[in-house]
Parts: sequence; structure tokens; C-alpha cells
Amino acid sequence: MKKTRQIRYFIFLKDVLAIALTGFGANVHLTMFIKRFVEQKKYLTEAELMELQGLCQILPGPTSTQTLTAIGFRLGGPFLAYLTLLVWILPATLIMALAALGVTYLDSELLLKASRFIKPMGVAFVFYAAFVIGRKVIHSRTSWVLMVAGAGLAFLYRSPYITPVVILFGGLIASFKYNEQEKLEKKPLRIEWGNFVLWAAIFLLAIGVGTYTQSLPIRLFENFYRNGSLAFGGGHIMKPLLFNEFVEFKHYLSSDEFLSGIAIGELVPGPTFSIASFVGSLSMREWGVTGQFFGAGIAAVGIFLPGIFMIFFVIRFWEKLKQYRAIRASLEGINASSTGLTIAAGISLFEPMAGSIFSVWVTFITFIVLISTRVPSYALILGGVVLGLLFPA
Repeated sequence: MKKTRQIRYFIFLKDVLAIALTGFGANVHLTMFIKRFVEQKKYLTEAELMELQGLCQILPGPTSTQTLTAIGFRLGGPFLAYLTLLVWILPATLIMALAALGVTYLDSELLLKASRFIKPMGVAFVFYAAFVIGRKVIHSRTSWVLMVAGAGLAFLYRSPYITPVVILFGGLIASFKYNEQEKLEKKPLRIEWGNFVLWAAIFLLAIGVGTYTQSLPIRLFENFYRNGSLAFGGGHIMKPLLFNEFVEFKHYLSSDEFLSGIAIGELVPGPTFSIASFVGSLSMREWGVTGQFFGAGIAAVGIFLPGIFMIFFVIRFWEKLKQYRAIRASLEGINASSTGLTIAAGISLFEPMAGSIFSVWVTFITFIVLISTRVPSYALILGGVVLGLLFPA
């Protein structure tokens, strides 16, 4: 019996690896989960998968990663869940770390040619993310107002600390619409605090040790851990968070480097949060090649762990938490504010290139192609790289 379970777990991890190597884009992941985990392998029903997906969408952290690790948790407990996380993030983390090394050490003129198209294309992907999210969550006057307010605040006050303020404010405002929610029968709410305490303890320890030692690796871990704890809305929301902190606030990366990372990330299968590895690697470029790989690893651990702790914490009492109308109502404001943050990031990234007619047209055309066709994002980026090499400025 034990051997049978081990074989099943091994097959499941092989399935996870297959998707990690072939799943381009968060929007594709759910479709692949349904096909492989529900229809082919029957690890769970489609209803169970959609319930997990819906829960993960309202928690901070990477939605696809949380859903996948939650499946692993249901199949084999915490041990299989963490193995699932490792198998899922390793390929993308490694590729993005190598990409950061390329940005650091390759011929700058060659990179300039290759990135001539993909930088404005990266901006188009941010705006497209806002468009996709907004189409799903902006359906009322309240959500429109909160989206615009969130975008304005994030654009005017470019600090990493404005993000949680905007998200919490949006959720609070929307929670006052609880009367629009259906009343549910209330049952006793029992909360197991273990994973929440673990999340908080690591957070506080990282802040304390980082402040005392001023060690760059520890401070980087705290930075990514904090951002991973605040990213409501998945990878698209992570991009403005990282941009605000590491480009606008701390200047560890240039705007051009960050845009290159966004574009490269569209070529990489697996979790969209892997852009954190790119940012973490460049943040430690002064430490040499070993330091850059170390920075990529720190970023990956820091960015993914909070979301995993959160899903393991909430999944145990989620059904009973949904009985409170204010909780359900607040989701509208959280989603609308997250959309506003994405719009603000797109505007901030577009600002430096607004004076270039070439960049404006590339951004506009890419956006139109994204919303009107089904051309894969990686194909667009590869095309941009080829055009940049063939037709340099």
C-alpha cells in the first residue's frame, strides 16, 4: 500500500514537471490542470479543482502555484505539497536566473538590439494584464471608482508601502456593500493558526535580522517575502509590486532591465512569479555569478513561501469563513484595487518611452494583437527579438 502511494506521488510529480516545462502563461495553467489532473489522471473532480482555484484567487500569492500545491496537499499532505512546489518552480527559476546573468554579462549592444522591440512589448503585456483582470472584476460603479482611485494613488505615490494601503482600502470600502450578499447559515468557526503563526514568525524574524545585520541577502528575502504576502491577484499584480520596490524605490534595477525581465518571463513556462528570480539575481549582481544565483534562490523562496502558508492556513476553514457577507463583499474592492495597481505600473513603465513614436506604436500594436488574436505571448516575444536583431535602430 505504501509503495503504491509512493508510485502515485511520483507520477503526480512527473505530471507537475510536464506542465512546468510546457505551461506558458497563468491563463493557460488552469486549462492544463483540468486536462491532466481531472480528465486524464482523475486526481480530483473538476468541481474540487475549481473550488481550490477560486479560493487561491482571493488569497495573496501565486494562484496557479497555490492551486497546484493544494492539490499536492490533498493527495499526500505537506511533504508532497512542498515537493510539488519545488518541482513546479525550479525550471522557471533557473531559466530566469540565467537570463539575469545574460543581462549582466552579455554584449550590451547585442542586448540593446534584441530588446529594442521587447521593451515596449513588455509594457503592452502589463496593460493587457490590466485589461484581462478588469474585464473579469470591474462590473459596478464601486469597482470602477476603486480601480481609478487605486491607479491614481499608486501612480502619484510610488512607494512599495502604498500597495497594501490601496488593497486594504478597496476591500474595506467594498465590504460596506455586504447587504447585497446572500445570507448564509452560520456555523461555529474554528481556526487552526499553525501556518499563520509560521508565516508571521518568518516575516518578523526576517525584518529583525535584516535590520540588525543590514545583510543584503536577508533584506532581499524580507523584501520578496513581504511582496509575496501582499500580491492579491497573482503574477500580474506581482509585477507592479516589484517595479515599485526594486526600480522606483531602491534602484536595484533600471526600468529597461525590468521591462526586459517582463518580456523574457513571457517566454518562460511555469509560474509567472518567476520574474522575482530575475529581479533577485540582478539585485545581487555586485556579488558575482555565485551571488546572482544566490539572489535568484532567495527571491524564489521569499516570493513563493507566503502564498503557500496562506493556502494551507485558509483552506482548513474557508467554507465557514464564506458565511460572512462582508468577507464576500470585500473581494470586489480587492480585485478592483489590484486592477488599478496594474494600470499604474503600466503607465509608470510607459512614461520613459512616451516620447518615442516607435515605442508608442510597438506598444499599441502589441496590445491590439493581444486582445484581438490568440497568438501565444511567447511567439510575440520571440518575433520581437528576431525583429530587433534584424532591424536595429
